[in-house]
Amino acid sequence: MGVWFVPLTLVLGWLFAILNWATPWGATDPTFSENALAWLFFLPGGIMFITSGFMHTVLAKSTAKNIGWVSNGFQKEIGFASWGIGVAGLVASGMGTDAWIVLSIVISFFLLLAAAQHVIEIVKEKNYAPGNTIILIYDIGLPISLWALLMSNGSIGA
Repeated sequence: MGVWFVPLTLVLGWLFAILNWATPWGATDPTFSENALAWLFFLPGGIMFITSGFMHTVLAKSTAKNIGWVSNGFQKEIGFASWGIGVAGLVASGMGTDAWIVLSIVISFFLLLAAAQHVIEIVKEKNYAPGNTIILIYDIGLPISLWALLMSNGSIGA
């Protein structure tokens, strides 16, 4: 089930940070939170969004079916936005706090509102398709992770 790849990128980002592995263009001697943020922007905030862009455009019909939907033009618009967010995630992974805060706002609005839509589909339409339920791990987990790390390193709320 390919949908498990989505939350796996979130888990891998955390795992690589815990293992203290450096991102491809991360800072020299980063704190744990800086390294974790770099990984979260690189993997789930970069690679996964680019993959999502491909899935929602090139493989639109099978992706829609996995979510429990029928493919349409709006789905491709999600794909186009995902490509842009993904490229921004890759670039931001090596840029630092200002870029991380701005992209966290974009990612959080996109994913948390997508999560709300998925929950509405679950409640109203009884849509328990894997692409509509499992995706909630990522849709909620990534924004929470980003903001918790930004707060823990003193970037916001200090």
